[in-house]
Amino acid sequence: MQDAYIVSALRTPIGKKKGSLSNMHPADLGAAILSATFDKINLDPGLVEDVIFGCVDTVGPQAGDIARTCWLAAGLPEHVPGTTVDRQCGSSQQAVHFATQAIMSGTADVVIAGGVQNMNMIPISYAMLAGQALGFDDPFSGSIGWVKRYGTQEVSQFNSAQMIAEKWKISRAEMESFAFDSHQKAMRAIKANHFADEIVPIGDFHTDETPRAETSLEKMASLNPIIEGHDITAAISSQNADASSAILIVSEKILKEHNLTPLARVAHISVRADDPIWMLTAPMPATEYAIKKSGISLNDIGIVEINEAFASVAMAWQKEMQYPMDQINVNGGAIALGHPLGATGARLMTTMIHSMKRDNIRYGLQTMCEGGGQANVTILENCS
Repeated sequence: MQDAYIVSALRTPIGKKKGSLSNMHPADLGAAILSATFDKINLDPGLVEDVIFGCVDTVGPQAGDIARTCWLAAGLPEHVPGTTVDRQCGSSQQAVHFATQAIMSGTADVVIAGGVQNMNMIPISYAMLAGQALGFDDPFSGSIGWVKRYGTQEVSQFNSAQMIAEKWKISRAEMESFAFDSHQKAMRAIKANHFADEIVPIGDFHTDETPRAETSLEKMASLNPIIEGHDITAAISSQNADASSAILIVSEKILKEHNLTPLARVAHISVRADDPIWMLTAPMPATEYAIKKSGISLNDIGIVEINEAFASVAMAWQKEMQYPMDQINVNGGAIALGHPLGATGARLMTTMIHSMKRDNIRYGLQTMCEGGGQANVTILENCS
């Protein structure tokens, strides 16, 4: 089995609700990051053997195999195929895993993975609701097997986030403090130009517009909960956002033949699952599985990116793993930077790679909760 190396990791700036990317067709948004990849690296795009992109709610402008459409919209070689992955919030992290598996197995030498999402154009969960016009209330309740196993319980990320907060005894005030810190870290990272090497400007748009410099704990405390009687509010939830991201993965053969400099080696990939009603708890057993299978101690992991779908998700993971809080989401997370669903996994990885390079960190671990009660885990080794 051969090693897989990341030689490029880029993303667009992240657009907020009704923000700078809200009217940009997803194909053009994805095309921008693909074009930039080959503008910045000396490799013929015709050598790419597959384009694997994550995207959720693949309807309208995101339908029709958006990975392939993005590649063609970028004006890149027609003979290169593309496929679109939906592992919900982990879609582009799974795209990276599929690309890595192709390299490791020897069936490919050059694969580009990433994701794209325009949540202004296609709202969250639109695909899950689209069947209502055809008589399907949701994707689950019409299944005899599903109802037999899980009953008619509501499948709700908001309920899950609340259940996690209650089980791990995380108060609303603690979650608001975590969220406030996320915004502060993101603003500090922007001020320090920590994202400069990873962001590809879209026209004049070059800085993430999601972090809220004006927010405060007092403002957060004044918000009504999303569900009456619960603690989860918009302030301690990830933001809807628009973005694309791309990671170019190659074999050692390509590294040598084209004199490429690797950013990171993919040291481990895995995915595990948990109760789909709890939905957001899987990063914990997935991390335990990855650490055991990889043989890399959590003590050797110098940085962690865990998607801040909700503050309670990342905070429960930290409590369970007993991992240093100051090494988690060091540049802020999705509460501040946004969660453009299909693009988030590769966005997190891009940020982690550049952080590892900047701070000379050997190992980084990424995980995120996903619909269906799933979680991917990727461990990268710094090559710089």
